[in-house]
Amino acid sequence: MFDGECHLCNSSVQFIIKRDRKGYFKFASLQGKTAQNLIKKYKMDIAVDSFVLIKNKKVYYKSTAALLVSRQLNSFWKLFSIFLFVPPMLRDLVYEIIAHNRYRWFGKTESCMLPKPEWKNRFLD
Repeated sequence: MFDGECHLCNSSVQFIIKRDRKGYFKFASLQGKTAQNLIKKYKMDIAVDSFVLIKNKKVYYKSTAALLVSRQLNSFWKLFSIFLFVPPMLRDLVYEIIAHNRYRWFGKTESCMLPKPEWKNRFLD
């Protein structure tokens, strides 16, 4: 799940799709119905404002979610998962600085992006 109104987040989703050739990941905007249902199902904080990965019925947030995603990508992007050995407190500090400033640095849109037709099956309603 990702913030569908954030340019950085939308760019990150597009980045992942291009490097996830096996189609392992599916995406849901935090503003959408599917994400809201998943938030309730997994009893997440209703104010979740983070990149979220649900894998094997377990919820991962922030830098852990991002690094677990990188582990599944093609090419050298897998190497970023080595940062999982850095304590989450330190990783998430960097994540939070970027997340806190993402609208100011990268911009915000009034609505979620519309996926390319060839990517439509990768997005959950």
